[in-house]
Amino acid sequence: MNLKKLWLFIGFISCCLIVFNCKNERIIKLKVLQFNIWQEGTVVKNGFDAVVDEIIRTDADLIAFSEVRNYNGVDFSNNIVEALKTKGYTYYAQPSQDTGLLSKYPIIEQTALYPVKNDHGSITKAIINILGVEVAFYSGHLDYLNCALYLPRGYDGSTWKKLDSIVTDVEQIQKNNLESMRDEAIDTFITDVEKEINQGRLVIYGGDNNEPSHLDWIEANKNLHDHNGIVINWRNTAELEKHGFKDAYREIFPNPVTHPGFTYPANNPLVPINKLAWSPEADDRDRIDFIFYHTDERLQLMDAKILGPKGDISRNKRVLESTDDVFIEPLNIWPTDHKAVLASFALKF
Repeated sequence: MNLKKLWLFIGFISCCLIVFNCKNERIIKLKVLQFNIWQEGTVVKNGFDAVVDEIIRTDADLIAFSEVRNYNGVDFSNNIVEALKTKGYTYYAQPSQDTGLLSKYPIIEQTALYPVKNDHGSITKAIINILGVEVAFYSGHLDYLNCALYLPRGYDGSTWKKLDSIVTDVEQIQKNNLESMRDEAIDTFITDVEKEINQGRLVIYGGDNNEPSHLDWIEANKNLHDHNGIVINWRNTAELEKHGFKDAYREIFPNPVTHPGFTYPANNPLVPINKLAWSPEADDRDRIDFIFYHTDERLQLMDAKILGPKGDISRNKRVLESTDDVFIEPLNIWPTDHKAVLASFALKF
C-alpha cells in the first residue's frame, strides 16, 4: 500500500469511528422546574389547576415542589399525577410532606432526607432513572424562621414586626441566620450528595431556601433593594458552591444588578397586597428560589428563566420589573406568591 492510499485508509477509519461514536452518544433536553406552590395552590382560586397548567405549558421533566401539605389527609402526589393524567400527561410521584417531587421518568426510590419537623423545613430526595442514567433529584423548602434577609430592611425575620432601626452589622445578621435550621438541612444534603456522586449519579436540587445568595449581595448592588450598604456572604449558597454546585440562574445571568432574578415577593394580581407584603415599608425583593446542579460532564446547562409575573411587591406597592431578567409570564392564573425557576439542560449518555 503506497503512502497516499495509507493516509486515505486512515482517514476512512477515522471517519467511521467518529460516525460510530456520534451514533452511540445520545443527548436529550432535560427541563427542571422549581415551584413553590403556596399551600398546594389553595390560596388562589383555581390555583391547583393553574399549577397543573404551568407544568404542562413548561413541559418540565423534573419538578421540585415546596409547600406540599396533604390537606385533610388527601395525598397531593396522587392528586397532581391524576390531574395531569386526565389531560393526557404521564408523570410519576410518591407521597411526601412539605416538599415534593414530580417526574416524567420512573422514580426508583424516594426518601425524606431531611424530614419536616415543627415546620422547620425539609428536603425530599428521589432517585430517578432517565433512560438508563440515574439522577439524584432533591426538593428543598428550608426553614422560614430567622429569615435574616429582613434585618437590614428593618424587620424581624421571625415575627416580621418592624424594628426600631435597621441592622447592618454583618456578624449579627449571620448569627441570626444560623439560628435557623437551614444550615443543618443543607449540611445533611451535602453529606448525602457525596454518597450519590460516588455511585455515579447526577445531582440536581430545586428549592425555596428562604435565604438569599452570596452571589446577589455584593459590592455592586450594596445600595440597592434596601441592602443598606452591606455585602453578605450568605452561608448556604456559599457552602453549596464550595462543594461543587452551580446556581443555574447565576450561571446564565451572572450580574445581579442587571438580572436580579427576584423570586419573592411576586405580584400576584389575584391576591390582596397585605397578603403579599411581609415588610410593607421596605423593599424586600430577593432571589430565594433556586436550581442547583453538581458539575458533571454529562450535564450541561443550556438556559434558565424566571416563571411568573414580571411584577413584584416593594414598599407595599405593586411594581413592574425594570431589569433585563428573562420571564415566562403566567398563562392566566398565577397560583403563588413566589416566582418559579425553570432550567434547561443537555443530558449526555
